[in-house]
Amino acid sequence: MIQASGVVICLGYIVGLLFTAVPFGGVWVLVLGIVGAVFLRRHRITSAKLPQKTEKHSAKTNALFARQTNPKPIIWIVAGLVGLFASLYFQLRVPQPGKNDISLFVPPGNNNNQEQLVIVRGEVASIPRLTRSQRGQFWLQVKRLDEVKKESNSAGMSKGATGKLYVTVPLLQSTGLSPGEQVAITGVLYKPKAASNPGSFDFQKFLRQEGAFAGLIGKQINILEEEHKWGWWKIGERIVRSQVRWLGIPEGPLVSAMVLGSKAVDLPYEIRDLFVQAGLAHALAASGFQTSLILGVVLGLTRRTRRVTQFVLGSFALIIFLSLTGFQAAVLRAVIMGFAALIGLALKRKVMQLGSLLLAATLLLVFNPLWIWDLGFQLSFLATLGLIVTVPPLTQRLNWLPSAIASLIAVPLAATIWTLPVQLHTFGVVPTYSILLNIISTPLISIISIGGIISAIPALILPDAGGVFAAVLHYPTDWLIKLVEFFSKLPGNSVAVGTISIWQMLAIYGLIILVWLMPWWQQRWWFASVIAVALVLIPVWHSASSLFKITVLAADTEPVLVIQNQGRVTLINSGDEGTGRYTIIPFLQQQGVNQIDWAIALHFQGNDSNGWLEVLQRLPIKVFYDYSATPDNILTSQAIQKELLKSKGVYQPLSLGQTVNTGSTVVQLINDQLPILQMQIQNQSWLLVGNLKRDELRQILKNKALVHPQVLWCATESLKDLVLALEPQIAIASNADLDPKIFSQLSQSQTKLFFTGRDGAIQWTPKGEFEAFIQATENRASVL
Repeated sequence: MIQASGVVICLGYIVGLLFTAVPFGGVWVLVLGIVGAVFLRRHRITSAKLPQKTEKHSAKTNALFARQTNPKPIIWIVAGLVGLFASLYFQLRVPQPGKNDISLFVPPGNNNNQEQLVIVRGEVASIPRLTRSQRGQFWLQVKRLDEVKKESNSAGMSKGATGKLYVTVPLLQSTGLSPGEQVAITGVLYKPKAASNPGSFDFQKFLRQEGAFAGLIGKQINILEEEHKWGWWKIGERIVRSQVRWLGIPEGPLVSAMVLGSKAVDLPYEIRDLFVQAGLAHALAASGFQTSLILGVVLGLTRRTRRVTQFVLGSFALIIFLSLTGFQAAVLRAVIMGFAALIGLALKRKVMQLGSLLLAATLLLVFNPLWIWDLGFQLSFLATLGLIVTVPPLTQRLNWLPSAIASLIAVPLAATIWTLPVQLHTFGVVPTYSILLNIISTPLISIISIGGIISAIPALILPDAGGVFAAVLHYPTDWLIKLVEFFSKLPGNSVAVGTISIWQMLAIYGLIILVWLMPWWQQRWWFASVIAVALVLIPVWHSASSLFKITVLAADTEPVLVIQNQGRVTLINSGDEGTGRYTIIPFLQQQGVNQIDWAIALHFQGNDSNGWLEVLQRLPIKVFYDYSATPDNILTSQAIQKELLKSKGVYQPLSLGQTVNTGSTVVQLINDQLPILQMQIQNQSWLLVGNLKRDELRQILKNKALVHPQVLWCATESLKDLVLALEPQIAIASNADLDPKIFSQLSQSQTKLFFTGRDGAIQWTPKGEFEAFIQATENRASVL
């Protein structure tokens, strides 16, 4: 009875946190608790009246009913109150900027490329890491802020400031920095931006989760106090250096990441991306697997000692492991369950794994309720739940195989079943060969993890000794990398199905829970599987067969358009490398696009259009039309053609005036100097105008050589001239950095203005109006 009551109360707390996504969510949880109590009370009264036959039968039945009616109805009311408290507690723990937070001192002009230099003084709070842009990044606890005088470039007025700051500096500036050092950083403050495009990274949300509300682009660092404080990071750094010295790169960082977790190790991004794309991201995250290995080794070495000794040494090992990994949510969950196992061992009692998992999740969410929306926490909890409740029945169904092989299949399959719905809701991509790769790679991962842990122990005392042990892992690590590379290069290594809605995700989890708890569904698991697959694929098929949508992505100063027409996709322009990687690819994956039918390349920014190479590495392009094939970017054109050959795509160079017909869209480049691109999309006339030569643009307007489009895209500098001359219904520009007088003048016209830098991506469908992504996101959030 106590256990059942505790389960209900713990679930009430977790559900209360989940309901923070709904207005008045805590009140709804309380209402559910009251309804549950009333229902159970009536059921209990009705059940008590049923057995009326014999005393023997009555005693047995009453005992049965007593077991069935536990926990008591009052427990459900208590659970509802706990859920209400959880929702209020969550709101109290949401980070808010303090009175003197550094984010309050960000000059407004810094968001418009008018850099105001400042000097920020504070304490380094983390080990510097390498970013994708090859800069050093670390967290800074702010203490003071000095303004820099523009005339003398010296420190001006000083202000007291607090808060946490996301700092990036040139790589050499961050080399040698360590937590605890007092520094003064000269740079530019900025406020993080929310996601501007569907599927893109929300930097603002990420910083808020970390308790930070501003960033600093550092240019120079001056160390004020070289106070090297002791910390667990020194031990972790010693282990990493020992393993990297003897294994080299990338094998050394990979082994360290598999022992300490990727958050504690500066793992090369190409290796990190490779494992994530192949569906082996969990191998780089310190969690239950490493915890089980550590406990297994400790308990195996101390099996002949007293239980108290095993408990003490096991606890000591878990604490050291937790300290080295940096108190990550997944590790905390695994360590709490490890402690539960040790307590059960010491007390000679069997520990209920499911109860331990629920208790661990509740304790972690009491410690930090914001983790309820942390993807790493969600995946770790769900994967562990799958291992507890789904591996045993899967192993039984595979009893015709040797037990070792059955376990190799059941473990990754169970984890995938429970985590895939969340991954589809977040990313919309299925790693096709993930389960097979997990089965094949598990022996290698086990060998590397055990070897990494063994080599880490002597590295704490003598780095060279630890390195000798680590050197043995060279071949297994190299084989693992090559295995992952092989699977990542297979055709169809990942399939984008598009992100599913929260209701689809909840329905799929409902089916999984029914198969877990209900015997009728357990016998018909295949039927539940068919329904789950249909819940994902039917909306995808319907969207692909009926959807027509135009999306103007927020991509700095170049127009990037995606036209989706009943499953066929046209991409116009790609921007630079960052646009291709962080804007176009995430958007297409979110939309469930696995192939681009037509690509049209222009020369709007005068760059080499390196974004096309990023896109081609992830998605095949059937036909590539190149308006920008000039001697200036011949190398890029050759690289694009080489990538197209791999996927059997067609490369078609175009000259001025040639038209491209993609069914729903007719495209023609009518000027290659500005440039000017004219498009007819269904019944709409579009005009894309560059601004490389403004004098020529004015001459064209004077000669009235341009048609009056319904939709206009242009650079902000040309917006006034073009809107007043062409009078489009819709005008889209890259940023809203306009003179207030010009903005007021444009607002009086009949043209509706959008700015991708302010409004994010702009989308249109035949049944609706043009819609700004940021505004639409805010409206949907308010509804939730």
